[in-house]
Amino acid sequence: MAQSNSGTSQTPTTTPETEILHVVIQRDGKQVSAKWGLHPNLKEELKPEEWKELTEIMGKVTILVGNRFSQVLHQAEEDASGTA
Repeated sequence: MAQSNSGTSQTPTTTPETEILHVVIQRDGKQVSAKWGLHPNLKEELKPEEWKELTEIMGKVTILVGNRFSQVLHQAEEDASGTA
């Protein structure tokens, strides 16, 4: 997963990193899709009502992120076609 670097150096950690939540935005032509996934161990530990709540929240997150990605992509395409 990509991490942003705000100009500060990151100190290496001796603790292994575990990705527990993953969001992917994909583009196929003008079609944009957003998907998310949760680490299987964490998913197993969630109660059914917690899983339902997380699913609803992440559905909203992927819609927001996907829409924003689509807007930025559309703007980039307009800017590129507007130059001579």
